[in-house]
Amino acid sequence: MKPLFRTRARGVTAALGAAALVLTACAEDAPETTSETPTTTTTTTTTSAAHAASEVTTITSSNCEFDAAPAGEATGETSGGSDRDITTNPEIATGYRAGMQAVETQNFAVATANPVATQAACDVLLAGGSAADAVVTAQFVLGLTEPQSSGLGGGGYILYYDAATGETIAIDGREVAPLAADENYLRHISAEDQSAPVPDARRSGRSIGVPGMVAALGTVHERYGTRAWAENLTPARDLAAEGFEISPRMAASVASAAEDLARDPQARAHFLDEDGDAKEAGTMLQNPDYAGVVDKLASEGPDAFYTGEIAQGIVESAAADAEGMTPSLMTTADLAGYTPVVHEALCAPYRDTLVCGMPPSSSGGVAVLETLRLLDAHDLARYAPRDAGPDGALPAPEAVHLVAEAQRLAYADRDAYIADPAFTDIPGGVEAFLSDGYIAERGALIDPATSMGTAQPGELVPAMARGADLPEQGTTHISVIDAEGNAASATTSIEAGFGSFHMTQGFLLNNQLTDFSTEPVGEDGQPVANRVEAAKRPRSSMSPLLVFERGDDGAPGDLRMVLGSPGGSLIIQYVTKTLINIVDWDMNPQQAVSAPNFGARNTPETGLGGEHPLLSDADDLVTALQDLGHEVNEDDQSSGLSALVVTERGIIGGADPRREGIVLGG
Repeated sequence: MKPLFRTRARGVTAALGAAALVLTACAEDAPETTSETPTTTTTTTTTSAAHAASEVTTITSSNCEFDAAPAGEATGETSGGSDRDITTNPEIATGYRAGMQAVETQNFAVATANPVATQAACDVLLAGGSAADAVVTAQFVLGLTEPQSSGLGGGGYILYYDAATGETIAIDGREVAPLAADENYLRHISAEDQSAPVPDARRSGRSIGVPGMVAALGTVHERYGTRAWAENLTPARDLAAEGFEISPRMAASVASAAEDLARDPQARAHFLDEDGDAKEAGTMLQNPDYAGVVDKLASEGPDAFYTGEIAQGIVESAAADAEGMTPSLMTTADLAGYTPVVHEALCAPYRDTLVCGMPPSSSGGVAVLETLRLLDAHDLARYAPRDAGPDGALPAPEAVHLVAEAQRLAYADRDAYIADPAFTDIPGGVEAFLSDGYIAERGALIDPATSMGTAQPGELVPAMARGADLPEQGTTHISVIDAEGNAASATTSIEAGFGSFHMTQGFLLNNQLTDFSTEPVGEDGQPVANRVEAAKRPRSSMSPLLVFERGDDGAPGDLRMVLGSPGGSLIIQYVTKTLINIVDWDMNPQQAVSAPNFGARNTPETGLGGEHPLLSDADDLVTALQDLGHEVNEDDQSSGLSALVVTERGIIGGADPRREGIVLGG
């Protein structure tokens, strides 16, 4: 039997070597070059914006290794300090790897936003583990190697497809507010002291929700894991104890948040050097506290996270009040009472597929599916970009217009109505937003010639209180298909980069409660659906997707695709763009995720991801959109997409060039 996690020399070093191949950067003014591999010859032509390969090809991965060196040239500079707009950039932008090619595998595949996590999860699959086992391993490793995005102190959502039964479930591991929280929890210190939390809601203990990720991982493993829980935690324990190299993205992220991390003694000691500066990329970083937590969870199971010394440590960190900081009101009873919620997946047709996503408490599934249902009435294939290269192609202005208008309508409904279903009843359920009649009524509002700017939500009977457009923050995503055809799409988060900046026992605590509406009452005087309430889950935009062939009777057929992304409230736009690129415009998954990001929340602004090299020559696109009434925003957009597509030959996958992830398989 092949060992679950190979030696550090094979596991960690090989993963970093693979990342180095993908992340290889060229000099800014390099001449035209030709790179040769055993299977392909690719000519790379330098432009003023990027060194992008012109030929679309694929590379193969077997035994969790690349059979040939992958292309990918880093372009752009790290950007986005503390003054960046975290609505569109929840984490700092760290460039763009131009010229990445899709990865083909025969039997199984995994993609994460970090190469060490991808390697560890792939080794689990190679050893015969299920998609559930691989998700557990990947998330525990990501908590170490990508701590700015997710971890044990956060939460998330897992969609899981069981090939043997055809069942698809949705596991809600979202954080919850403490029992002591009330509707003023984020805006007043107390009923007696109505001043704002110190230093602000995010950085105080008030932003910290009861973490749900470990319990959600325990649920998916209990139902679908084929290997022992403890075996799946071995890679993370070994990495924490022996150390791993800080990646360039992690180092840049720490540097951008150094001032905030310095406020917490544990975070300061872990991430910063003696002078208070960020530890540099390439530094070997150990985390013995994390190793201790993982050891305890390995021996006692996921419930040990919610009781005893781990729970006590979480409460103490959240309740820190040094320098006047406003503490959390979380207790150990809040942790002991946490339970994930298991739902049926929310599914709707699009073209010849059936797209399945998360039901509330996430708004992502509803918003993506409503957008797609609205677009089903329009022939987007007529606007397919011509001559798409490895980095995709600029979309046609007509397509951007239609997609953005559909998204404005979906975001308007999401902003007004979606919240934790345990607290908010939607007349007719969330399926009301996807019904033929409702879609026809909303779709009639799309004018092909003029942007609506800002949409009004649809009218539900009886009417509900309407909330505001609420920006959200960061995250990570894991896509897996195992050798038996099972699949997992998991989006997880500690919210903004480094969460609340509170650290305990080697992991960071989330700031997810800032996804609630701070104001409990709307302009109409009615309670806001997404207001803070005790034991309530805040609304999310996380949008893990599973896509199936659609049978004549509308039932799900064979698995076709696994898809998801981080990116706060823009996740909805990222996954929609990628799905359209694949289904309507016949791009392979790498082209689809690499292509320019575009879309709109319910504001007059329509975003075009300015980090993409093709945006340097997009004046005609911008002008055409402006002529259609759009206010165009070209800020960088730090998505972290991954997509795995099932083909007749196996699986083909793509990882976002805007982060440092890779696809591996066998």
